[in-house]
Amino acid sequence: MQHFRGNCWHCARRLESADYGREVHCPDCGRATHVCRNCRFYAPGRANECLEPLVERVVDKERANFCDYFDPIERQPATTAPAAEDLLKAAEDLFK
Repeated sequence: MQHFRGNCWHCARRLESADYGREVHCPDCGRATHVCRNCRFYAPGRANECLEPLVERVVDKERANFCDYFDPIERQPATTAPAAEDLLKAAEDLFK
């Protein structure tokens, strides 16, 4: 059995192979995991928003599907943006 590793497209939680079933949802945010947005072939702006030319069209990229080309992608966790208070404090500190 192949051991997939990736991240949830919505909350970035690390996912293992058992987390990618058709009826499986992310343990943290509850979003479906076998979706286009979790696939390495997902490419907004391309035909069908997919790099795989033979794939059947999937309209809702955030809904579970039966795509045979599905291959989970591992993304780097996004860095969090600084809080508004931190930005304001930094700006005030510049003028002290």
